[in-house]
Amino acid sequence: MVELDLEQLRRRLAGAGITDVTELAGGASSLTFRGEHDGRAVVVKVAPPGVEPVAHRDVLRQARIMKALAGSGVPVPKVVWEQAGDAPLFVMSHVEGDCVEPLFDGCAPTPDLRGRYRNACRAMAALHRLSPRELGLGGEAVLDPAAEVRRWCHTLRTVDAALLPDWPGVRDALLACAPTAMGPSVVHGDFRLGNLIAVGDHINAVIDWEIWSIGDPRIDVGWFLINSDPDTYKRVPASAGVAPPTTELAHIYQCKLGREVGDLAWFCALACFKSAATWSLIVKHNRRRRAPQAELEAMAATLPRLLARARSMLA
Repeated sequence: MVELDLEQLRRRLAGAGITDVTELAGGASSLTFRGEHDGRAVVVKVAPPGVEPVAHRDVLRQARIMKALAGSGVPVPKVVWEQAGDAPLFVMSHVEGDCVEPLFDGCAPTPDLRGRYRNACRAMAALHRLSPRELGLGGEAVLDPAAEVRRWCHTLRTVDAALLPDWPGVRDALLACAPTAMGPSVVHGDFRLGNLIAVGDHINAVIDWEIWSIGDPRIDVGWFLINSDPDTYKRVPASAGVAPPTTELAHIYQCKLGREVGDLAWFCALACFKSAATWSLIVKHNRRRRAPQAELEAMAATLPRLLARARSMLA
C-alpha cells in the first residue's frame, strides 16, 4: 500500500482552515486523523492512497449518508468539508463520548452500560423508521436477505479454506430458507455498541458507516443481537449481566419501530455467518503481518463455532 504523505495532507486541509492534524489510532478501511477547525476538534477520514476508493474505502459515500441523516433524529457527526481526488477525504465534527464493545473489551456491568444497550436499540429503530426515498437515497440499489448472504460469500472465497471448510453448507442452509424482505431501510451494516459514541447511557452519535446500504433492517438487528450476546464469542469471563437479555433488546427495538418483526433467528444466523466471514478476513490479514497479533490469531478457533451457531439458529 502507498504510504500517505502527512505533510501533503496537512497542506490540503489547511486550505479548508483545518490545522493541528495528527493521526488517530484505528481506521482499518480508511485513515483517521484529528484536527482543529474554528477552535473546535474535528475528525478527518481519508481513503488509503494507491487503491481505488470503492466499497468500504469510499469515504465520500460515508459522508453522503451522514449528510442525509443530519437533522433526522438519528445522531451522526456533522460533515464539515469534503474533497475528491486521488485520496478522497471528508472532515466531520468531533463528538464527545466514548466507544466501548463490552463483550470484547471487558466492562463491569453497570446500569449506564445496560441503558446504553437499550438506547442503542432505540437509535437503531429510529434509523430504520426513516424512508430512504425521503432521505434522497431512492436511487440506491436494494439488497434483499439472499443478496446479503451472497455478499459475504465473496469475502469467504478470498480466505484460506482451512479456516472455514464447511461455510458453503451454511450458505446453502441460509439461502434455502431466506425470508421475504421487509420494506427497505437504511442499513448501517455494523451496528453495535463499538460504533456508537455515548456518554453514560446516552447515544451521542452513530459512526463508522463504511458498509451502509439500503435493504432489510433486520440485517442490523441480527448483527446487534449477536454482538450483545455473551455466548456468541465467549471472550469475556463473567460477562453475565453486562448486556440486557437479547429478548429484551429485540422487544425494545420493535416497540420503538412500531411493529413486530419476524424471522429474527434467521437474521441472527446470517449475522454469525457474516461474523465468520469478517473475522476470517481479519485473521488472514493478521497472518500476513511481520508480527501477527496473538489476540487476532486466537479468533481463528472461534470461526467454526460461529458457523455451528448459525446452523443451530436455523434448525
